[in-house]
Amino acid sequence: MKHYSVLLMESIEGLKIREDGIYVDGTLGRGGHSSEILKRIPKGHLYAFDRDASAIEESRTRLSEISDNFTLIHNRFSQMKNELAQYDITAISGMVLDLGVSSPQFDEAKRGFSYRFDAPLDMRMDQTQALDAWTIVNTWDYHELVRIFYQYGEDSFSKQIARKIEQAREQKPIDTTFELVDIIKSALPAKVLNKKGHPAKKIFQAIRIAVNDELRELQIVLDDALDMLEVGGRLAVISFQSLEDRIVKDTFASRSKGPKIDKRIPLLPNEIEEAPYRLVNRKPILASEEELEENNRSHSAKLRIIERVR
Repeated sequence: MKHYSVLLMESIEGLKIREDGIYVDGTLGRGGHSSEILKRIPKGHLYAFDRDASAIEESRTRLSEISDNFTLIHNRFSQMKNELAQYDITAISGMVLDLGVSSPQFDEAKRGFSYRFDAPLDMRMDQTQALDAWTIVNTWDYHELVRIFYQYGEDSFSKQIARKIEQAREQKPIDTTFELVDIIKSALPAKVLNKKGHPAKKIFQAIRIAVNDELRELQIVLDDALDMLEVGGRLAVISFQSLEDRIVKDTFASRSKGPKIDKRIPLLPNEIEEAPYRLVNRKPILASEEELEENNRSHSAKLRIIERVR
């Protein structure tokens, strides 16, 4: 099955890759971005992370056909700083993060990510971790379910859906994705069920984010990557939903602002301290019409790039 790397060339070009640089792909997936980086660093090195062991193994062969200037690390990207320290790497030339769940994970029914296939409730990116979707759906209390549905799914029917889940699991465990979909549908009014788009989409997103602790992980890696960037280095982030994009946008904005100065203090332009980072693109880069036609998953993608300037 084909995995399509969204905004591939836009993110690669945005990194301004140096042939001798140290680069990080925090979301290896099936190696789309890593392959393009590796082609451009004959004198450099690539460190690529993924929580999914199958992604690591599938990408290893693909990357080996390009060069051997890479190291694959089976860990979450929030551990980047600690992992790179083991290779005596304290500064990086650039990093790319593609925050979308990879197509193979969605398309592999048994992983339980998708409401399109009937499968055991799982949704773990890292198959070795204990917490899975089944545990959340069957053991978290009503208030916790409401919280994640509101916070991570932004679903206005969070309370009704959580209550239906609570009632259903009193009768028997909720074991599969289709069982959960039916429960979600039972909590929604007809006008919502008749709307365009799948009625379970927001709830599945919320559970997936909770299973993989995605938003906290993202904040950690953004802070660490920005701290590790060398002058001239760039961080490119592709997000697919508003919660992630807001974190990226706010983090980039805070890092690219200079210190607050009292306007009453007369200062020459050269006396004003420059911000340590600058936004390469003030507005997010979106997929081209050509890419949108080829890959429907590109519609929600937003690319933001930031550069360290001092």
